[in-house]
Amino acid sequence: MNRFRNEYENIEIPDELEFLVRTTIKEQEKKMKRKNIINKSVIAAAVAGVVFVGSINLSSEISYALSEVPVLGSIVRVLTFKTFELKDNNFDAELKTPAIEGLDSNLEAMLNEKYLDENQKLYDDFMKEIDELKKADMEEAHMGIASGYEVKTDTDKLLVIGRYVVNTAGSSSTTIKYDTIDKQNKVLITLPSLFKDEAYIDIISENIKAQMKEQMKDENNIYWLEDEMMGDENFSKIDKNQSFYITKDNQLVIAFDKYEVAPGYMGNPEFIIPSELLKDVLVSDEYIK
Repeated sequence: MNRFRNEYENIEIPDELEFLVRTTIKEQEKKMKRKNIINKSVIAAAVAGVVFVGSINLSSEISYALSEVPVLGSIVRVLTFKTFELKDNNFDAELKTPAIEGLDSNLEAMLNEKYLDENQKLYDDFMKEIDELKKADMEEAHMGIASGYEVKTDTDKLLVIGRYVVNTAGSSSTTIKYDTIDKQNKVLITLPSLFKDEAYIDIISENIKAQMKEQMKDENNIYWLEDEMMGDENFSKIDKNQSFYITKDNQLVIAFDKYEVAPGYMGNPEFIIPSELLKDVLVSDEYIK
């Protein structure tokens, strides 16, 4: 173990990574100063994430060295940490906040703080809306919000947590965010970090369009591709940080929110992207195979 630790500590970090680390520290410190709290664990986790994600693109030696560090056995669990609840006549809220146990402590702290902040903001915003409705003598209006989470993937290497939010006011809308976590290397994986450059955006987008057209051969399926009424709202291409996750079978799934690319009855569309299509633009087959 000492040999592995020494090799790990002696890894040379490229100039590009040093710049990213310095930049990330400055950004995190500015954010935390605005909150009057300097959370060192959050900064450390952000830096660790930048170093590893950057190394995917910049240095195979770093990836190899990290892979040689033994991972001590531990069980990663996802639990409900806190639930925000409200029942007030026609207003209902139930926001379940996940918490991760068993990860690297810095990464765990960063993610758990993010999840708590997300639900706290949802609850605070919901309460403000209720106050505004009451002031406008609209207490008969029906409004609700619910959030929860699900573990989409849990393997020896990967953990994927999906967090959903359902807003109800007449009709409902659903948004889902995913975090794909490398449990062994202790990092949060981003979509851009999987690829050599931004060529993946067009490749994935064209495949999704093809899948949409194939599905629309069934007249019950509708996607906004060439709908004149939608105009600029028609689907053109994914965002470079589009919501995604990786399955237990190492496949890339691109996810959309309700109403993002299709009518509400289509739900939250997801598209599995063929790995063969991505092999030339992937940094490696570490995650997608």
